[in-house]
Amino acid sequence: MKSFSEKQKFRQWWLWLILIGIGLLPIIFGYQQFIGNNSLGNNPMSDEGLVLFTLLTFCLLGLFLAMKLEIHIDNKEVHFIFFPFVRKHVSWIDIKSAKVVNYGFVGGWGIRIGTKYGTVYNVNGKYGLALEFKNGKKVLIGTQKEKELSEFIKKLLN
Repeated sequence: MKSFSEKQKFRQWWLWLILIGIGLLPIIFGYQQFIGNNSLGNNPMSDEGLVLFTLLTFCLLGLFLAMKLEIHIDNKEVHFIFFPFVRKHVSWIDIKSAKVVNYGFVGGWGIRIGTKYGTVYNVNGKYGLALEFKNGKKVLIGTQKEKELSEFIKKLLN
């Protein structure tokens, strides 16, 4: 085994149910306001405000569709991307320790700062590669392939 690679996306059904529900709101409001000529509520949103709300809502949906966590590890470096926010290459020379851990739930998915694992990058689950650098900083990268990654790290470090 020369390298380890993994690509992950947000696939939680309940998250997409919420996001689709949020995405339906501007469609319903827009239909009511622009086609039905019936604004909702006592203090309805302006047409411009509704268009802006619609754009922001679909940008949020697009962001969740585009977000992904990619990991590539070989004998030279750990490379990971949390698109569109982070892209890092870390040489094994700079790494003090590396192990796959069960981190439980660190307050949600995405990017978590200030945990006992340092900065956490995850999209699902409870397992990740915990890296401690020689400079004292820590990073945890989530994985859905914890057994495969653990075996790869053991072989690589021995």
